[in-house]
Amino acid sequence: MADRILCFGEVLLRLSAPAYEPLLRQARLDVHVGGAEANVAVALAAFGHDAAVASVLPDNPLGHAARDALRRDGVDTRPLAFAPGRMGLYFHTTGAGHRPSEVLYDRAGSAFAVTPPERYGWPALLAGTRLLHLSGITPALGENTARAALDAARAARAAGTLVSFDGNFRAKLWAAWNGDPRGTLHALFSQADIAFADHRDIALVLGMSFDDIDDPVERFHRAAQAAFDAFPHLQRITCTQRIATRVDLHHLGASMAVRGSDLLQRAPLELGGIIDRIGGGDAFAAGVLHGLLSGMGDADSLAFGQACGALKHYLPGDAFTLGVDEVMALVNGERLDVRR
Repeated sequence: MADRILCFGEVLLRLSAPAYEPLLRQARLDVHVGGAEANVAVALAAFGHDAAVASVLPDNPLGHAARDALRRDGVDTRPLAFAPGRMGLYFHTTGAGHRPSEVLYDRAGSAFAVTPPERYGWPALLAGTRLLHLSGITPALGENTARAALDAARAARAAGTLVSFDGNFRAKLWAAWNGDPRGTLHALFSQADIAFADHRDIALVLGMSFDDIDDPVERFHRAAQAAFDAFPHLQRITCTQRIATRVDLHHLGASMAVRGSDLLQRAPLELGGIIDRIGGGDAFAAGVLHGLLSGMGDADSLAFGQACGALKHYLPGDAFTLGVDEVMALVNGERLDVRR
């Protein structure tokens, strides 16, 4: 698995209230390194891939500590740059029962957000790269990051590098700077080979609605066909379907639409006793990418991705750090006895 995967996006620090307490009831916060694209890189590194993160961190102890944490997880941090500025943060409170979890972002004006897009040398950063992974969070942060994401995707397309794009629409981030989500995300979808998106993401970028279709599987299938018609480079669209009964009891299914082929569907897995659902979508994306890049078929890649998304619910923090064998144990339905 020598082919390089480059993930571009903001690296964040997550500050979590301990256990299930509201924020700042205790004078203590648990700290994790996160960020959608960094989470994908960590998981891919755990699967044995050469995974790197391109980003800009503040040139201070917080930025250096975030870099070191990614290094410890096997991620290539050489594409990271440092600049004056602040660290992007978010605060997390874990819900329970019928009380949902909460996230509070504090990332405006971060070193990553204010970096001019011209600073990135994409031909050099993409050299030897098989796949570039981006998400819709990056362009939602402001004009600089929107331009940088588009520059990266277009440079990858020009270089013959595969482009993976996770829709990750964040309405509040877009509203904060009066950005153009539909136009920008449409441009990013147009460069993608693989999209992690549901019918709502597709409806947004195409200016269409699929809400008249009651069956969720058929709704996704119809939306995917519309996306294939609109974006000639796009070969696969995949997403999870989540049913949440309580904060700690979900069911997670998964679908994949492949251009010119039948829809692939995974039956939902029951997720009881959830520990931490943050990063589940990133784990799913990393699992699907691992399958596709390592030669699995589409159905097996979807199964692997669903298992990664499910298992992430039982790992604290943002990142998925289990290896291939542990994921395959769930895919294969192995017994849950203690391993000795």
